[in-house]
Amino acid sequence: MQSLVRWGIIGCGNVTEVKSGPGFQLSEGSELVAVMRRNGELAEDYAKRHNVPKWFTDADALIQDPDVTAVYIATPPSTHKEYALRVCAAGKPAYVEKPMARNYAESRDITLAFEQANLPLFVAYYRRALPRFLKAKETLMAGRIGKVTGVTVRYTSPANRSPERPNLPWRVLAEEAGAGLFLDLGSHTLDILDFLLGELKHVGGRATNTGGRYAVEDGVSMHFLLPNGALGTGHWNFMGFAKEDIIVIDGTEGRLSFSTFGSEPVRLETHSGVEEFDLPNPKHVQHPFIQTMVNSLLGKGECTSTGHSAMRTGYVMDRVLESYYGSREDAFWLRESDWGATPS
Repeated sequence: MQSLVRWGIIGCGNVTEVKSGPGFQLSEGSELVAVMRRNGELAEDYAKRHNVPKWFTDADALIQDPDVTAVYIATPPSTHKEYALRVCAAGKPAYVEKPMARNYAESRDITLAFEQANLPLFVAYYRRALPRFLKAKETLMAGRIGKVTGVTVRYTSPANRSPERPNLPWRVLAEEAGAGLFLDLGSHTLDILDFLLGELKHVGGRATNTGGRYAVEDGVSMHFLLPNGALGTGHWNFMGFAKEDIIVIDGTEGRLSFSTFGSEPVRLETHSGVEEFDLPNPKHVQHPFIQTMVNSLLGKGECTSTGHSAMRTGYVMDRVLESYYGSREDAFWLRESDWGATPS
């Protein structure tokens, strides 16, 4: 059993500057030993600023480096499958940014490859390790709201935050991201529901584009059943006026409410009154989750976001988006003219 996990990062972009990168150095039993970026000047700059001993411009060079024992893939989803399979072939564990891939099929291919190789695979649904969501889970497990009877999700972001053609970021380009902001942001919420309440069943929904600023969806609605049979609904609007981010879990004895992306207190309402649990997110928001991965790799604990859990979220998103894209099983990103057809 190894005593130290030595990480390499493929794609040391913005997400690794504060959210994730420092967590590999701050976690006990962990070291960040190498980074890769196609632009050599940027890779070298990152390595120097973060005290990383090695930098590369070639992903295979990092993957094959004997000093690297686990690899974090922090590139856009279009390259996740390619890089993950290379890491798997090298016999090393992988940590893949979310969403795991552009669609369920790619997520399934990645997960099965690591499973067949008997290698650990983790996905960056790091909210599973944040104190506020652990408190929400503890509250539900303790029966504080009684039997769960329903879930409502609402997310709205102002239209003035949405990009416009022709200068579109990769997050709203299906070939790079797999869909629009629903895949990028909604995936976190859907994973948290999976973590707190179990696998979502009988999922359905619709997606649309009302703003016309890009071709991918900018609005999504969905419905589902929880494992206990309770109903759930979700609505995401990326072309709204106001800003809203809330998950409400109702039960026979109370209500639990919190946001996916905020840091405000988790709110519990019961017959006894209102309790608020103020558990702000840490500066390096992925650090607690990275520690769970390291602990798992060192045989000291468990990490709850794996290929299999992330694959479930990928499946849910495909079910919701399939009517907009016609199909999510093929290279739908190459047939934009077929998207968004209204069913008769």
